[in-house]
Amino acid sequence: MISEQSQHIKLEVCANSATSAIAAQEGGAIRVELCENLAEGGTTPSIGQILLARKHLNIQLYVLIRPRRGDFLYSDLEFEIMKADIISCADVGCDGVVIGMLKPDGSIDKERCKQLVDLATQRGLGVTFHRAFDMCNDQLRALEDIIDIGCERILTSGGKTTAMEGATHLASLVDNAAGRITIMAGSGITESNVAHLVHFTKVTEVHSSARSSKKSGMQYKNDHILMSVGMADEFSLDFTDADKVRRILAEANK
Repeated sequence: MISEQSQHIKLEVCANSATSAIAAQEGGAIRVELCENLAEGGTTPSIGQILLARKHLNIQLYVLIRPRRGDFLYSDLEFEIMKADIISCADVGCDGVVIGMLKPDGSIDKERCKQLVDLATQRGLGVTFHRAFDMCNDQLRALEDIIDIGCERILTSGGKTTAMEGATHLASLVDNAAGRITIMAGSGITESNVAHLVHFTKVTEVHSSARSSKKSGMQYKNDHILMSVGMADEFSLDFTDADKVRRILAEANK
């Protein structure tokens, strides 16, 4: 494993469970973004997942604050849920949270995001702005807004479906950020493309789920029912793969 001290490029793993978070740590990740429901873009994990991840991790634990799938335009009630989740994360010893809110016109909801950032930082939590950034109407304006509200980093694919597709814009964001905030590339990053992405964009942090599928241990399978609409195989489970984490880090730091 590459030691943390020798890593120029650092890897955050998007972990879909406490089990995946532990694998991310074993593989050498510097940080975990803990969430659930990755097939829906990620939502806030259960308190049980958070507590058990915190118990087993000595690396940084950031928690996604996203009350539902879909857009990033939230109701007043959803906003209150997000604030309550941030307080819970602080209470159980997390290192940070991951947020993002937009206005109907696609601009950053700067006022309410600032409230979330202040709530978090007052409790000692760091803050990442997530890929709501990729859905905004003007990324350079959004970059300045997110710097103003006090986030540490932006997770982005450069406004495209994958970071490789958005590589040119990622490089521009790194230039425009000029060290004022970290631009962390994410979406579709694997051991086969991370070295090229890092070389081209000059990002110093990357984000990947590094997942592999595992077959269920169930012996009996009822083939006449689907419990989840749209799920191809309900007897296949996805977890972060520690070996994939190691390979991504090795390629990124060549």
